[in-house]
Parts: sequence; C-alpha cells; structure tokens
Amino acid sequence: MASHSLAVGAYNYTPLHKIVTYNRIYSFGISMLKPEEVVVKTLGKPEYKSPLNLTTVHGQGIGNFVQDDARVRYLVELFPGRDQCDNLLFEKAGPREYIFFNPAKTKAAIVTCGGLCPGLNNVIRSIFLELYHNYGVKDILGIQYGYQGLNPAKGKPPIKLTPEFVEDIHKEGGTVLGSSRGPEEPKVIVEFLDYSEINILFCIGGDGTQRGTHDIAEEIKQQSKKIAVVGIPKTIDNDIPFVWKSFGFTTAVDKAKEVLDCAHMEAKGAPYGIGLVKLMGRDAGFIAATATLASQEVNFTLIPEVPFELYGEGGFLNTLKKRILSRGHAVIVIAEGAGQDLLNAETMERDASGNIKHPDIGVFLRDEMKKYFDQQKIPANIKYFDPSYIIRSVPANGDDSLFCNSLARHAVHAAMAGKTDMIIGLWHNVFIDVPIPLITSQKKRVSPESGLWMSVIEATGQPRVFKTNK
Repeated sequence: MASHSLAVGAYNYTPLHKIVTYNRIYSFGISMLKPEEVVVKTLGKPEYKSPLNLTTVHGQGIGNFVQDDARVRYLVELFPGRDQCDNLLFEKAGPREYIFFNPAKTKAAIVTCGGLCPGLNNVIRSIFLELYHNYGVKDILGIQYGYQGLNPAKGKPPIKLTPEFVEDIHKEGGTVLGSSRGPEEPKVIVEFLDYSEINILFCIGGDGTQRGTHDIAEEIKQQSKKIAVVGIPKTIDNDIPFVWKSFGFTTAVDKAKEVLDCAHMEAKGAPYGIGLVKLMGRDAGFIAATATLASQEVNFTLIPEVPFELYGEGGFLNTLKKRILSRGHAVIVIAEGAGQDLLNAETMERDASGNIKHPDIGVFLRDEMKKYFDQQKIPANIKYFDPSYIIRSVPANGDDSLFCNSLARHAVHAAMAGKTDMIIGLWHNVFIDVPIPLITSQKKRVSPESGLWMSVIEATGQPRVFKTNK
C-alpha cells in the first residue's frame, strides 16, 4: 500500500504496477488485492434502532435495510490465473437497521475540497436532506473553503446549514461552501472537530482529499475519539479506482461533446480546417475518449495512456497531413496529460495539492502543427479550444444529479452506522463501501486493450499508434 501523507490533503504518487486499467481490472498488480484490504472500519457496535421506515423482510412492498453481511463480488468475469480474486467481496452500501449515532445528539459537517466539478452542490444538498429529514439530525455545518476551514487559524467559521440555505443550490455550478487545495495538520483538524462537537465529517473530493480523510481518521483513532469521516469521491477525470464513474463525469462529457461538435463546424468551415480541443485529464483520458464517442466527429484522440510521436512517416503530424489532403478538415481532441514526454519539461512544479503541473500540451501541439504545415506549404486553418474551466463549473446534468443524490445518501447511511475511513464506490452498478487506503493506493486509467479504447480507434479511424518504427 502507498505511504500516507503527513498533512491532510498532501499528495502521494502511485507506482506504475498499482495502476487500475478500465475494463482490464486484472492487470497491473490488481490481483495483489487481499481480503483484509476491503474491510471497512467502524467506530463500534451500532446500538440505536434506525429511524428509517424500512424493513428486513423482503416482499412486503417496503424498502429494505441492507444486511451487515451483504457483499458485492469484485470480479464478475473470471480470468485464467486470477483465481485468488474470484471470491473477493466488497461490503454493500446502504441503510442499516441499527446505527451507531443517536440522531438527536449528532452533529455533522460537510467539506468540499480540490477543483470544481459538476454536482458538488447536489451532493451537499442530498447529504443535508438525508440527515435532516430522514435521520432527524438537525445540527449540520458547512465548512468553508476546503480543509483550511477546519483550521481556525486560517479558515472562516462554518456555515449553519438549513433547509432554506440548500433549497436551490443544486441548480448552480461550483460549490456554495467554497473549495481550496493544500494540506492541513490532522491534529489541528481533529482538535477543531472535537472542540466543535462534530460527530461526522463528510469529505467531498478526489484522491488527494481522500488521503486527507484517511489522515484525519488515523488521528481520530490515535486520540480514541468517536468521530466518523466518510468520503464522497469527486474527480471530473473519472480516475478513482473502485468507482465505476465519478460524479460530474457525464456532465463533463456532455459539455465536451458540444465543444467537439463546434470544433467540427469550425474545421469544415475553412479550407484545410483543423479543430484542436484540449480536455481535462491529467493522468487519465476518460473524458477525451468518452466525449469522442459521444460526438462521433473526432478524427484523432490523444490520451496520456497511449504515447505518440509527432514526426516521421508514422508520426501524428504526417498522418494528420494525409487526412487534411484527402478530406479537407480534421478534428483533434487531446487530454491535458497526453504527450508530456514531447515537452522536455525539466521542472516538476506542483500545485497546492501536490499534483504535477503539466506544461500546456494543447498550445504546444497547436504551435507544432502550424510550424509543420507552414513547412509543408499547406495553408492550414487551426482553431484551438480549451473549455476546461467552463466544463467543470457548470451545473450537473440529469444523470449526474441522480448519481450525486445516491452517493450522498449512501454516505449518510454509512456514517450514521459508524463506518469510517471509507468512501462510497460504485461497482458493477451497485453501491459499495470502500476503505480509503485501497482507493488511494491505485489509479484508474484507460487501458489500450479495453473496449473503450478499441471503440475510439474504430470511431476515429486513427492508427493504433503514431510511431515511425511500427
């Protein structure tokens, strides 16, 4: 397992053998999973009867509690040589008949961290509604501007959440609580939680945020406090493992498709027209690949998982030239983390979360294309689009709204049952409870062998590799 950060929100790096690949979950060391790695921690024995109007008896036409021993298979496909994973089971998420916290005496808080993502306000609202109306928890706080809001020396005071406050927030993009990047000391945070008499902390964020959530849980355990910390996985890049999709992803694909369709119109509207679109995807090309398939107007898709060469007979630029000369236009989508080896970046500058700040591959590729076509005496008309901040700040679409609601309510069920140091995942379309150390020790990426990438190759007609010596 990866080592854990010393400060909440700090970033650790994932070794290559610990990469999860889409549709190839048996690859890159995933068979090393052990049954003890999927065990979810709890604060103690749940002794309060749940206030939810559910039943343990099926067939009565009433919703059911999830039994504590309900499980979800890790693998639904069986592969030769991977027998050790055949019986690996995740804990099924959902409401429990008995809960750990007395709702009348429970105080909860919600924090959003990292970059913006469609659906943040939906998650905040649904957490509040489930706690307030269904469990009867009336004392709920909104932490302002990420983890720094849990440090009294740096942050603003929490906001008291009410039904009126959350009534319309799901109609807006961004987060009403604000967000930030960067670490805070776990001891300071736990002192704040203890002093504020907060029993449950919901942490909405990506892998860096969830490393921070784990650090908080570890400090709580060391201090023998009864405080639950539960994560809701957030990344527009869809690169969190054991989460089939992350919220905001389908909205991002919808908006990216609109941009790609516009790029196609721009490319067709000029002689030798080229529409170049850079999309988000620091380490994984899920948005670029999926938006390509949604649009069906893309001719070349470049992602971090598939290296490419620019020059030479089989290189990208020569292949693009052939397309331009034969069809008169082309549309290219590139993920922000693609082609970084071409930039010869010597610095390893990082943002406040510790993520490597990649040089702008979109601008680089645009300039290289212009230089190449000038040399070839082809008057290419290049239109460059970078909609990244627009895509991530819009309100959630219908699909993401539904998903955010389910994630939030399952997170409340887990927290009220006393589960901690975990996130809510989605696996084979079933919600599961996943220990945070498991999701922060790996990365989900697009596999070049997956059905997703094969579909991209078929839809674009591009070569499987852009390489001079094939």
